[in-house]
Amino acid sequence: MGDSDASSRSKRAAARLCSICNQRQAALKRPKTLQQICKECFYIVFEDEIHKVIMDNNLFRRGERVAVAASGGKDSTVLAYVMSQLNRRHNYGLDLFLLSVDEGITGYRDDSLETVKRNEIEYGLPLKVVSYKDLYGWTMDEIVKAIGLKNNCTFCGVFRRQALDRGAALMKADKIVTGHNADDIAETVLLNILRGDIARLSRCTIITTGEDGPIPRCKPFKYTYEKEIVMYAYFKKLDYFSTECIYSPNAYRGFAREFIKDLERIRPRAILDIIRSGENFRIATSTKLPEQGTCERCGYISSQKLCKACMLLEGLNRGLPKLGIGRTRGNNDLKKQREHGNSVPKITDSNLQSKQCGSLDF
Repeated sequence: MGDSDASSRSKRAAARLCSICNQRQAALKRPKTLQQICKECFYIVFEDEIHKVIMDNNLFRRGERVAVAASGGKDSTVLAYVMSQLNRRHNYGLDLFLLSVDEGITGYRDDSLETVKRNEIEYGLPLKVVSYKDLYGWTMDEIVKAIGLKNNCTFCGVFRRQALDRGAALMKADKIVTGHNADDIAETVLLNILRGDIARLSRCTIITTGEDGPIPRCKPFKYTYEKEIVMYAYFKKLDYFSTECIYSPNAYRGFAREFIKDLERIRPRAILDIIRSGENFRIATSTKLPEQGTCERCGYISSQKLCKACMLLEGLNRGLPKLGIGRTRGNNDLKKQREHGNSVPKITDSNLQSKQCGSLDF
């Protein structure tokens, strides 16, 4: 009986050894592969997978100036750390710097920016901060006061995207890297299917986007699970800000996120399967997609005469915050005002009450 117990204990101990090096004790089970591995091997496979994605997709060229989109959260903090490590280890020859957007959310963004400033010192990467207030004349706190909590994420997403481009252009960046991970991309695939957004569905899994726009964007974490990013940050003791945006609980994306988490619990590879499915979608040649042009007002890439940012800003500045939301709501607002005998001026640059969207070179 004693020999049997000793044998079973020996087998359990062996089972807890790292499945890669078979020497050190396993410290975690990888969400992506369910391998039990030690911390040291986890660091190696985590970083090597990201390096392989970078090399396989030719994301960068030597000498490029690259802006790392930094919010202070786990994804962007790990991205900044790993990019700086890989840049030195594999001699990419990149000129890296941190680029942050201050949306003007009291008690959230002001605190997270303090984390980014600490990362600037710790990683030795210069930091540039651009703000909604300076670029658009509005903070998110002011926008939420005008629009309410229902559509605020639309404003924030559109403005942040353009703010990153404008900040990168100001700093003469060749590319922007973002911390979008595998979970984010899988969620986006599902959202575009639910919305029937064929144009975005056709490009949402592309690892480098915006090559026809002002500055291309790369996603080195395209196949990296969110849980593994959290584990990496935890074991490396990285300094990041973990509080959720106070305005995001009502975001539509949250429903897709919960669905993805449920699928992952049943089958861990479900996230990668959804991404692969998105990559394999083929849009019929007869399908007419929006033609990309430039905004008549600010010069930003747009499929309409005015880009989404200019439309949203137009509504805010004229006291019609829902003007740019949806397809017809803005027109309905104008119609109601005219029915009540109110004079509604035509959209022109001269009657803007605040800052325009602006041009990429300021």
